[in-house]
Amino acid sequence: MLSPERLSLPGPEYLAQRHVLTYMEDAVSQLLENREDISQYGIARFFTEYFNSVRQGTHILFREFSFVQATPHNRASFLRTFWRCFRTVGKNGDLLTAQEYHCLLQLLCPDFPMELTQKAARIVLMDDAMDCLMSFSDFLFAFQIQFYYSEFLESVAAIYQDLLAGKNPNTVIVPTSSSGQHRQRQPPNDCSPLDGVEASLFYQCLESLCDRSKYSCPPSALVKEMLSSAQRLTFYGFLMALAKDQGINRALGALPDKGDLFLDPAMDQELEKLVAQVSGLSVSGPTSSSGDTANLPVRNSPRINSPWKPLHHRRKMDAESEGSNEETDSSEN
Repeated sequence: MLSPERLSLPGPEYLAQRHVLTYMEDAVSQLLENREDISQYGIARFFTEYFNSVRQGTHILFREFSFVQATPHNRASFLRTFWRCFRTVGKNGDLLTAQEYHCLLQLLCPDFPMELTQKAARIVLMDDAMDCLMSFSDFLFAFQIQFYYSEFLESVAAIYQDLLAGKNPNTVIVPTSSSGQHRQRQPPNDCSPLDGVEASLFYQCLESLCDRSKYSCPPSALVKEMLSSAQRLTFYGFLMALAKDQGINRALGALPDKGDLFLDPAMDQELEKLVAQVSGLSVSGPTSSSGDTANLPVRNSPRINSPWKPLHHRRKMDAESEGSNEETDSSEN
Protein backbone atom coordinates (compact mmCIF):
# COMPACT_ATOMS: atom_id res chain seq x y z
CA MET A 1 0.00 0.00 0.00
CA LEU A 2 1.47 3.36 -1.07
CA SER A 3 1.90 5.96 1.66
CA PRO A 4 0.40 9.46 1.27
CA GLU A 5 3.96 10.83 1.30
CA ARG A 6 4.81 8.75 -1.77
CA LEU A 7 1.84 10.21 -3.66
CA SER A 8 2.47 13.81 -2.59
CA LEU A 9 6.07 14.03 -3.83
CA PRO A 10 7.31 14.11 -7.44
CA GLY A 11 8.96 10.85 -8.49
CA PRO A 12 12.58 12.08 -8.66
CA GLU A 13 12.27 13.87 -5.31
CA TYR A 14 10.85 10.78 -3.62
CA LEU A 15 13.59 8.57 -5.08
CA ALA A 16 16.26 10.99 -3.85
CA GLN A 17 14.68 11.24 -0.39
CA ARG A 18 14.62 7.46 -0.02
CA HIS A 19 18.07 7.00 -1.59
CA VAL A 20 16.63 4.47 -4.05
CA LEU A 21 19.32 5.24 -6.63
CA THR A 22 22.02 4.46 -4.07
CA TYR A 23 20.64 0.95 -3.65
CA MET A 24 20.08 0.49 -7.38
CA GLU A 25 23.68 1.46 -8.12
CA ASP A 26 24.96 -0.88 -5.42
CA ALA A 27 22.76 -3.75 -6.63
CA VAL A 28 23.85 -3.32 -10.25
CA SER A 29 27.49 -3.08 -9.19
CA GLN A 30 27.22 -6.37 -7.30
CA LEU A 31 25.34 -7.93 -10.19
CA LEU A 32 28.12 -7.08 -12.63
CA GLU A 33 30.88 -8.26 -10.29
CA ASN A 34 29.15 -11.61 -9.71
CA ARG A 35 27.31 -12.11 -12.99
CA GLU A 36 28.72 -15.62 -13.52
CA ASP A 37 27.56 -16.85 -10.12
CA ILE A 38 24.24 -15.00 -10.27
CA SER A 39 23.41 -16.40 -13.70
CA GLN A 40 22.89 -19.79 -12.04
CA TYR A 41 19.73 -18.69 -10.26
CA GLY A 42 18.61 -15.64 -12.24
CA ILE A 43 18.72 -11.88 -12.13
CA ALA A 44 15.15 -11.53 -10.86
CA ARG A 45 15.92 -13.64 -7.79
CA PHE A 46 19.09 -11.61 -7.15
CA PHE A 47 17.20 -8.30 -7.09
CA THR A 48 14.45 -9.81 -4.96
CA GLU A 49 16.92 -11.04 -2.35
CA TYR A 50 18.92 -7.82 -2.46
CA PHE A 51 15.98 -5.54 -1.75
CA ASN A 52 14.56 -7.95 0.81
CA SER A 53 17.85 -7.65 2.66
CA VAL A 54 17.63 -3.84 2.42
CA ARG A 55 14.13 -3.93 3.85
CA GLN A 56 15.18 -6.26 6.68
CA GLY A 57 18.33 -4.25 7.43
CA THR A 58 20.76 -7.13 6.90
CA HIS A 59 22.29 -5.60 3.77
CA ILE A 60 24.93 -3.73 5.80
CA LEU A 61 26.53 -6.86 7.29
CA PHE A 62 30.28 -7.04 6.58
CA ARG A 63 30.07 -4.16 4.11
CA GLU A 64 32.61 -1.38 3.76
CA PHE A 65 32.15 1.71 5.94
CA SER A 66 31.45 3.97 2.96
CA PHE A 67 28.31 1.92 2.27
CA VAL A 68 27.32 1.48 5.92
CA GLN A 69 27.13 5.23 6.45
CA ALA A 70 25.80 6.09 2.97
CA THR A 71 22.11 6.52 3.93
CA PRO A 72 20.08 7.10 7.11
CA HIS A 73 18.48 3.66 6.65
CA ASN A 74 21.91 2.04 6.48
CA ARG A 75 23.01 3.80 9.65
CA ALA A 76 19.86 2.82 11.52
CA SER A 77 20.23 -0.77 10.27
CA PHE A 78 23.83 -0.90 11.49
CA LEU A 79 22.86 0.44 14.92
CA ARG A 80 20.06 -2.10 15.23
CA THR A 81 22.34 -4.94 14.12
CA PHE A 82 25.08 -3.93 16.55
CA TRP A 83 22.57 -3.86 19.40
CA ARG A 84 21.03 -7.23 18.52
CA CYS A 85 24.40 -8.96 18.07
CA PHE A 86 26.06 -7.70 21.26
CA ARG A 87 23.25 -6.90 23.70
CA THR A 88 24.36 -9.88 25.82
CA VAL A 89 27.46 -7.83 26.69
CA GLY A 90 25.22 -5.45 28.59
CA LYS A 91 22.90 -8.19 29.79
CA ASN A 92 25.86 -9.88 31.48
CA GLY A 93 26.96 -6.59 33.04
CA ASP A 94 30.31 -6.53 31.23
CA LEU A 95 32.24 -3.24 31.06
CA LEU A 96 34.50 -2.65 28.05
CA THR A 97 36.99 -0.04 26.88
CA ALA A 98 36.64 2.02 23.71
CA GLN A 99 39.15 -0.25 21.97
CA GLU A 100 37.12 -3.33 22.86
CA TYR A 101 33.88 -1.78 21.60
CA HIS A 102 35.71 -0.87 18.43
CA CYS A 103 36.69 -4.52 17.95
CA LEU A 104 33.00 -5.45 18.19
CA LEU A 105 32.12 -2.83 15.57
CA GLN A 106 34.80 -4.21 13.27
CA LEU A 107 33.23 -7.65 13.45
CA LEU A 108 30.31 -6.15 11.52
CA CYS A 109 32.24 -3.58 9.46
CA PRO A 110 35.96 -4.46 9.09
CA ASP A 111 37.09 -0.92 8.17
CA PHE A 112 35.00 0.93 10.75
CA PRO A 113 37.04 4.03 11.74
CA MET A 114 38.44 4.22 15.26
CA GLU A 115 37.83 7.98 15.28
CA LEU A 116 34.04 7.54 15.49
CA THR A 117 34.41 5.06 18.35
CA GLN A 118 36.64 7.49 20.24
CA LYS A 119 34.19 10.36 19.73
CA ALA A 120 31.36 8.21 21.10
CA ALA A 121 33.51 7.24 24.11
CA ARG A 122 34.24 10.91 24.83
CA ILE A 123 30.52 11.59 25.13
CA VAL A 124 30.43 9.09 27.98
CA LEU A 125 33.80 9.88 29.54
CA MET A 126 34.01 13.60 28.63
CA ASP A 127 37.81 13.35 28.42
CA ASP A 128 40.56 11.44 26.64
CA ALA A 129 40.70 8.51 29.08
CA MET A 130 40.12 5.95 26.36
CA ASP A 131 41.20 3.09 28.62
CA CYS A 132 38.29 3.65 31.03
CA LEU A 133 35.51 1.08 31.19
CA MET A 134 31.99 1.81 29.93
CA SER A 135 28.70 -0.03 30.21
CA PHE A 136 27.09 -1.29 27.02
CA SER A 137 24.04 0.95 27.35
CA ASP A 138 26.10 4.10 27.96
CA PHE A 139 28.31 3.44 24.98
CA LEU A 140 25.47 2.33 22.71
CA PHE A 141 23.31 5.43 23.13
CA ALA A 142 26.34 7.72 22.84
CA PHE A 143 27.50 5.84 19.76
CA GLN A 144 24.03 6.13 18.22
CA ILE A 145 24.12 9.93 18.45
CA GLN A 146 27.70 10.22 17.20
CA PHE A 147 27.26 7.78 14.31
CA TYR A 148 23.79 8.68 13.05
CA TYR A 149 24.18 12.47 13.41
CA SER A 150 27.92 12.73 12.65
CA GLU A 151 27.68 15.56 10.09
CA PHE A 152 25.25 17.49 12.28
CA LEU A 153 27.57 17.20 15.28
CA GLU A 154 30.54 18.47 13.27
CA SER A 155 28.60 21.63 12.52
CA VAL A 156 27.42 21.90 16.14
CA ALA A 157 31.05 21.76 17.31
CA ALA A 158 31.90 24.63 14.96
CA ILE A 159 28.92 26.68 16.16
CA TYR A 160 29.84 26.09 19.79
CA GLN A 161 33.42 27.18 19.26
CA ASP A 162 32.32 30.34 17.44
CA LEU A 163 29.92 31.20 20.27
CA LEU A 164 32.72 30.79 22.79
CA ALA A 165 34.90 33.12 20.72
CA GLY A 166 32.11 35.67 20.34
CA LYS A 167 31.88 35.14 16.58
CA ASN A 168 28.78 35.08 14.40
CA PRO A 169 27.77 31.40 14.07
CA ASN A 170 25.97 32.18 10.80
CA THR A 171 29.36 32.06 9.08
CA VAL A 172 29.78 28.37 9.97
CA ILE A 173 30.20 26.14 6.92
CA VAL A 174 27.88 23.15 6.94
CA PRO A 175 29.76 19.97 5.90
CA THR A 176 28.87 18.79 2.40
CA SER A 177 30.47 15.37 2.69
CA SER A 178 31.50 12.90 5.39
CA SER A 179 34.98 12.50 3.93
CA GLY A 180 36.46 15.15 6.21
CA GLN A 181 37.48 17.43 3.31
CA HIS A 182 35.84 20.48 4.87
CA ARG A 183 37.13 23.14 7.22
CA GLN A 184 38.70 21.52 10.27
CA ARG A 185 37.98 22.83 13.77
CA GLN A 186 39.70 22.09 17.03
CA PRO A 187 37.50 20.26 19.56
CA PRO A 188 35.74 22.71 21.87
CA ASN A 189 37.18 23.10 25.35
CA ASP A 190 34.71 22.37 28.13
CA CYS A 191 36.98 24.10 30.65
CA SER A 192 36.06 27.54 29.32
CA PRO A 193 35.92 30.24 32.03
CA LEU A 194 32.45 31.07 30.69
CA ASP A 195 31.33 27.54 31.60
CA GLY A 196 29.73 26.89 28.23
CA VAL A 197 27.40 29.04 26.15
CA GLU A 198 23.96 30.51 26.62
CA ALA A 199 21.41 27.77 25.93
CA SER A 200 18.79 29.95 24.21
CA LEU A 201 21.31 31.46 21.77
CA PHE A 202 22.79 28.02 21.15
CA TYR A 203 19.36 26.65 20.29
CA GLN A 204 18.66 29.50 17.85
CA CYS A 205 21.84 28.59 15.98
CA LEU A 206 20.93 24.89 15.99
CA GLU A 207 17.45 25.64 14.67
CA SER A 208 18.96 27.59 11.78
CA LEU A 209 21.40 24.75 11.15
CA CYS A 210 18.63 22.16 10.98
CA ASP A 211 16.70 24.28 8.50
CA ARG A 212 19.56 24.44 6.03
CA SER A 213 21.29 21.10 6.66
CA LYS A 214 21.07 18.35 4.07
CA TYR A 215 21.90 15.71 6.66
CA SER A 216 19.98 14.04 9.45
CA CYS A 217 19.32 16.26 12.48
CA PRO A 218 17.49 15.56 15.75
CA PRO A 219 13.93 16.93 15.78
CA SER A 220 14.26 20.62 16.64
CA ALA A 221 11.18 20.54 18.89
CA LEU A 222 12.77 17.83 21.04
CA VAL A 223 16.08 19.69 21.16
CA LYS A 224 14.25 22.86 22.23
CA GLU A 225 12.43 20.95 24.98
CA MET A 226 15.70 19.38 26.10
CA LEU A 227 17.43 22.77 26.37
CA SER A 228 14.49 24.67 27.87
CA SER A 229 15.52 23.98 31.46
CA ALA A 230 19.18 24.98 31.00
CA GLN A 231 20.64 28.46 31.06
CA ARG A 232 24.15 27.53 29.94
CA LEU A 233 25.66 24.32 28.68
CA THR A 234 28.92 22.86 27.45
CA PHE A 235 29.44 21.00 24.19
CA TYR A 236 29.84 17.57 25.76
CA GLY A 237 27.01 18.31 28.14
CA PHE A 238 24.83 18.86 25.08
CA LEU A 239 26.00 15.57 23.52
CA MET A 240 25.32 13.67 26.73
CA ALA A 241 21.83 15.16 26.90
CA LEU A 242 21.19 14.05 23.32
CA ALA A 243 22.37 10.53 24.12
CA LYS A 244 20.14 10.25 27.20
CA ASP A 245 17.00 11.75 25.67
CA GLN A 246 14.54 8.92 25.04
CA GLY A 247 12.35 11.14 22.85
CA ILE A 248 15.21 11.57 20.39
CA ASN A 249 15.92 7.85 20.61
CA ARG A 250 12.31 7.03 19.70
CA ALA A 251 12.33 9.55 16.86
CA LEU A 252 15.45 7.91 15.41
CA GLY A 253 13.78 4.50 15.71
CA ALA A 254 16.82 2.21 15.63
CA LEU A 255 17.05 1.18 19.29
CA PRO A 256 14.47 0.33 21.97
CA ASP A 257 14.01 2.39 25.12
CA LYS A 258 16.73 1.97 27.71
CA GLY A 259 14.44 -0.12 29.91
CA ASP A 260 13.93 -2.62 27.07
CA LEU A 261 17.51 -2.60 25.83
CA PHE A 262 18.23 -6.20 26.76
CA LEU A 263 14.91 -7.57 25.50
CA ASP A 264 14.66 -8.94 21.98
CA PRO A 265 11.99 -11.67 21.80
CA ALA A 266 12.42 -12.24 18.07
CA MET A 267 16.17 -12.79 18.38
CA ASP A 268 15.73 -14.93 21.50
CA GLN A 269 13.27 -17.13 19.61
CA GLU A 270 15.73 -17.57 16.75
CA LEU A 271 18.52 -18.43 19.19
CA GLU A 272 16.31 -20.99 20.90
CA LYS A 273 15.64 -22.64 17.54
CA LEU A 274 19.35 -22.78 16.74
CA VAL A 275 20.18 -24.19 20.17
CA ALA A 276 17.47 -26.81 19.77
CA GLN A 277 18.83 -27.80 16.35
CA VAL A 278 22.41 -28.02 17.57
CA SER A 279 21.38 -29.93 20.70
CA GLY A 280 19.39 -32.37 18.61
CA LEU A 281 22.52 -33.43 16.78
CA SER A 282 24.07 -34.84 19.94
CA VAL A 283 20.99 -36.69 21.15
CA SER A 284 21.06 -40.40 20.36
CA GLY A 285 18.04 -41.96 18.72
CA PRO A 286 15.84 -44.41 20.63
CA THR A 287 17.14 -47.97 20.74
CA SER A 288 15.04 -51.06 20.16
CA SER A 289 14.29 -53.47 22.95
CA SER A 290 16.93 -55.85 21.58
CA GLY A 291 19.56 -53.14 21.75
CA ASP A 292 20.11 -53.36 17.98
CA THR A 293 20.64 -49.89 16.51
CA ALA A 294 22.05 -51.00 13.19
CA ASN A 295 18.69 -50.63 11.42
CA LEU A 296 17.99 -47.11 12.70
CA PRO A 297 17.71 -44.50 9.93
CA VAL A 298 20.64 -42.15 9.58
CA ARG A 299 19.79 -38.67 10.80
CA ASN A 300 20.98 -35.90 8.52
CA SER A 301 22.29 -32.68 10.01
CA PRO A 302 19.77 -29.88 9.65
CA ARG A 303 20.78 -27.14 7.25
CA ILE A 304 20.62 -23.66 8.73
CA ASN A 305 20.11 -21.10 6.01
CA SER A 306 22.05 -17.88 6.42
CA PRO A 307 20.95 -14.54 5.01
CA TRP A 308 22.05 -13.83 1.44
CA LYS A 309 25.40 -12.09 1.28
CA PRO A 310 27.19 -10.94 -1.89
CA LEU A 311 29.80 -13.42 -3.01
CA HIS A 312 32.52 -10.86 -3.61
CA HIS A 313 32.26 -9.69 0.00
CA ARG A 314 32.75 -13.26 1.20
CA ARG A 315 35.87 -13.48 -0.92
CA LYS A 316 37.05 -10.13 0.42
CA MET A 317 36.58 -11.23 4.02
CA ASP A 318 38.42 -14.51 3.34
CA ALA A 319 41.33 -12.63 1.80
CA GLU A 320 41.52 -10.27 4.76
CA SER A 321 41.39 -13.09 7.27
CA GLU A 322 44.58 -14.64 5.82
CA GLY A 323 46.63 -11.82 7.29
CA SER A 324 44.70 -11.52 10.55
CA ASN A 325 47.32 -13.38 12.62
CA GLU A 326 50.00 -10.89 11.64
CA GLU A 327 47.79 -7.96 12.59
CA THR A 328 46.94 -9.52 15.95
CA ASP A 329 50.57 -10.27 16.68
CA SER A 330 51.65 -6.73 15.85
CA SER A 331 48.91 -5.22 18.01
CA GLU A 332 50.02 -7.23 21.01
CA ASN A 333 53.65 -6.15 20.78
